[in-house]
Amino acid sequence: MPDRIAIGVLTKAFPPELIDDVLVATGRGEQRKRLLPARVVVYFVLAMCLFSREGYEEVTRLLTQGLAWARRWRGQWQVPTTGALSQARARLGPEPLKALFSRVAAPVATEGTVGAWYRGWRLVAVDGTTFDLPDTQANADHFGRPGNSRGEGQSAYPQARVAVLAECGTHAIFAAAAGPLATHETKLARELFPSLQAGMLLLADRAFLGFDLWQAAAGTGADLLWRVRANAVLPVVEQFDDGSYLSEIVAARDQYRRADPITVRVVEYTLGTDETVYRLATTILDPQSAPAAELAALYAQRWEIETALDEIKTHQGEQNFVLRSHHPSGVEQEIYGFLLTHHALRSLMHDTAHTAEIDPDRLSFLRTLRIARRQVTGQAGFSPDTPETITTTSP
Repeated sequence: MPDRIAIGVLTKAFPPELIDDVLVATGRGEQRKRLLPARVVVYFVLAMCLFSREGYEEVTRLLTQGLAWARRWRGQWQVPTTGALSQARARLGPEPLKALFSRVAAPVATEGTVGAWYRGWRLVAVDGTTFDLPDTQANADHFGRPGNSRGEGQSAYPQARVAVLAECGTHAIFAAAAGPLATHETKLARELFPSLQAGMLLLADRAFLGFDLWQAAAGTGADLLWRVRANAVLPVVEQFDDGSYLSEIVAARDQYRRADPITVRVVEYTLGTDETVYRLATTILDPQSAPAAELAALYAQRWEIETALDEIKTHQGEQNFVLRSHHPSGVEQEIYGFLLTHHALRSLMHDTAHTAEIDPDRLSFLRTLRIARRQVTGQAGFSPDTPETITTTSP
């Protein structure tokens, strides 16, 4: 039975041979046969993130019930207890899920993907979020707690902080870093920059703009379009006909000497009757390559990463979402499980939209999630087993 367990239609994104390869690479390869082999535990964690409201034993039943009615399995297989499943997760640890994410997660848009590009640039965004965790001493000690809304004492839940890179046109999250709540999202963002490359245009909100972070992100070859804080000093060096202008940013320590500045182009604009002046800084210095009005309109695409994170926390996790792991290693494992299942769902949606030649935004994430959940219980037709070779002899 364990050799036949998969996760329905999402098995395409996580085939058994890839899971086994990752397990060997992270030192989690099987030394002996268990009721819960490591590959099954990986699939269990992914299924657990699809069925976030179900208990451990029920998730296991959902993984196996389709095999019985389809007569893919006639033997007896005892559903492991919650304690056994918890121990199996602890043995697995977070490393295989993190390694699997690094192998699988990538931008998915092709040249023909509607809404994923601007003048040849692949639109991507960086942002951070937090996950509520079970109130255990281990989680509180490792991740920390936020203050409560009244400013008195601390919140009921410890929280983990996560920073991600997402493709705006498809909502596919292709890089992530997790850490304690006290770790600022800009620090975690540095760990994501190796996933950037030339041909990408990275959008970010005003919390990210700083000399060192800008320098690090631009050093990857990607172009940047980041919102600027209202109090940032941006002197006009050269004015352009489209209303944008060249300026300079410097490190905070050089605010007065303005030594070794970085040249940026600034776009200022207002929205409707709102008198607030919004400012964007970009590495695209030539107005002909990206006119100011187009960049101002383009910045709204940054909200797509907010939507992607909401899909994980509100739809996959459902209302009042709290992770279920009581220990920090399990928290990290679970976070990457949610990121992996989200990426697989978004890849499936992209492929469907691409076939229909429509924008992936026109497809419903919630409906896709429901389809994936139904396919898990009907997965016998998607068994990961390699068919046995049948040898025949001539009479």
